[in-house]
Formats: sequence, structure tokens, C-alpha cells
Amino acid sequence: MSTALYPGTFDPVTKGHLDVLSRACSLFDRVVVAISEGNNSKDTLFDAPTRVRLVEENLGEHPNASVESFCGLLVDYAMEKKASVLVRGLRAVSDFEYEFQMAQMNRHLDSNIETIFLMPNEKYFYTSSQLIKQVHLFGKRETDLVPENVLSALREINRFDRGEDPV
Repeated sequence: MSTALYPGTFDPVTKGHLDVLSRACSLFDRVVVAISEGNNSKDTLFDAPTRVRLVEENLGEHPNASVESFCGLLVDYAMEKKASVLVRGLRAVSDFEYEFQMAQMNRHLDSNIETIFLMPNEKYFYTSSQLIKQVHLFGKRETDLVPENVLSALREINRFDRGEDPV
């Protein structure tokens, strides 16, 4: 049985992430969405349990997918999950250098781990969690680039920021 990890922060999960997940699910017997509990270089909008829930609520059409949070080195988590493949999404050439460095370091740490790069549908090439947060939270605009449950969560944060009662 082939197991792949699809690691990331997923803060928040976007339709681009879900598109890559769908592609991975068609290639592997089992795909674990591995949500990083955080590192010191990234501040997250949503805590790890919320990010897990937001992804989990979108797994309905992917029975071979699951979601968990992890901390520590990804290669150690991959070994624990008996995963031999890491799935990474590439949107643009600008992603490649960073992803290439990460793949090479993971290979250096564990030569049994392979990294594959999947490209989302072209309508998601410019989508990133960081841009989604900026548009939804700072611009107070909505897009169709996140699933409905994420849109609701972002609206809830906006309501709280405006001092409204989060009923």
C-alpha cells in the first residue's frame, strides 16, 4: 500500500490545496494531509486543531485521505506514518527554488523519501494562504478560492475584529 504525506501549514486550506489533494488521492492508496503545528518562522491565523478540522470537513470525496497535525521534522513523521512520498504543490516557478531545497534536505535526512510536485488547476496558480488572508482579513473582500467552511471561519474572525458579538 502506497502512503503519501501532503504536508503544509494550510492556514487556511484553499481550493488550490484541495485540488492538489485530489490529484494525490488518484495516485496513492493513502494520502495523509500533514498539518504542521507551527514553526517559529510562521505565525498562523488558525490554531492547529482548527486547521485540522477545516481540512477534515473537505475530505468527503476522498475516502483514501486523512488529516493529522504533527510537530518536529517531516521526515521523522513520514517514517512514523510509513510514508515514502511527500507531495508538494507547485504554483509557479517562484515556488520551485524553495521546494527544491526542502526536497533535497529531506532526501539528505532520509534517502528513502521521494518528493513529487503536483500542479493545481491553472485557476489556482496565484492562490496562496497568505494572499487569501490578506484579501479576506485586511481587504474585507471575499473570493471563491476557499471552501465554504473556511469562508465562514474567515467571516467569523472579521466579525470579531469589528467588535461584533460572535453569536
